[in-house]
Parts: sequence; structure tokens; C-alpha cells
Amino acid sequence: MLNKLGYTLLLSFFFCGYILVAQEDKTDDVSTEMIVVQDTVKTKREPINILGPSKAAFYSAILPGLGQAYNKKYWKIPVAYALIGIPAYFYVKNDKDYDLYRDAYKRRLAGFEQGSVGDPFPNVTNDGLIRAQEVLRRRKELSLLITLGMYVLNIIDANVDAHLLQFNVDEDLSFRPHMKYNEMENTTNLGLTLNFKF
Repeated sequence: MLNKLGYTLLLSFFFCGYILVAQEDKTDDVSTEMIVVQDTVKTKREPINILGPSKAAFYSAILPGLGQAYNKKYWKIPVAYALIGIPAYFYVKNDKDYDLYRDAYKRRLAGFEQGSVGDPFPNVTNDGLIRAQEVLRRRKELSLLITLGMYVLNIIDANVDAHLLQFNVDEDLSFRPHMKYNEMENTTNLGLTLNFKF
């Protein structure tokens, strides 16, 4: 089982590295035009896509990683699959082990003695089988909760990332500290400047 998990993780990291190398530069995504009107320079931007975050969240809800592809964050796709796939793998593994212990316990309740022919756990008592079932059931439920949590996190990540792609960081709106030397009083003035251009 560990070899399969190791090969799966190795393949995921290889795929992740391949995606990172193949990803295009995102500097071409922002298209602006400079318009000169008399003495002022204005920047014409593409309109904000109001439905972009909703589409990204919807795509990620349908298929994990599809919202990240919509946002052109291809390197997040293998991360999303790893975060969802690893707890899902442990859910399936714990479920199979739980069924194995449950079947062994049912076999003993049906009248077969401990250590009889066909008993998968000849050295485990009935109480041990009951405790193993309880532990595996808890682990199975925890794995399911983590899987669902990672699925929801995948949707939230796609939505938030789509919002942040539309965030305005140009010079028309800026808030920065400044320091100005006052020659009359021979002192330095510190302050904050808020620039907002229409």
C-alpha cells in the first residue's frame, strides 16, 4: 500500500513540476490602452467581470481544479487533487479494513471459534475485533470530513483567486507615506498621501 502511495505522490509532484514549467507568463493578461486627452493621461481598462468569481467557484464545484484552470493558476490543480485525493485514499483504505474486521466479528457471532480455519485474525479476541471496528470507523469518518473540507476549500480558493485577479493596483488609486523637508523651519514633515484620479 505504501508503494502505491509513494508512486502516486511522485507522479503528482512530477506533474506539478511539469505544469509549473509549462505555465505561461501572466503579464500578457492585462491589456491597457493609454489615451491622451489634452494634458492628462488616462488609462482605459477592460471592464470587470462580475460573474468571474461565481464561474470559478461553480467550475470547481463540478470538477475540483477546473476553477483553478479557469483562473489560469494551473499549478494549483495537482495541489487540489492531492489535498482531496490523500484523505479519500485513507477513507477507502479504512473502509476496507473496517469491513474485514466486521466480517471476522460476524463470522465469530455465527458460531465459528477464534483461530478456526478461514479466520483472518486468529490471534485477536472478540473484544479486540470490536475495538478495531470502532477505531477504523472513527478514522473513516475523519477521513471523509477532511475530504469534504478540502473539496470546499478548493471551491473557496477558486472564488477568492478570481476576485483577487480583478483587484485594482494601478497608480490611479494609491496610498503611500511621504517625507517632505520644510526649508522654512529646517524640519522634516512626515505624512500620508492619498491619490485618487478619475
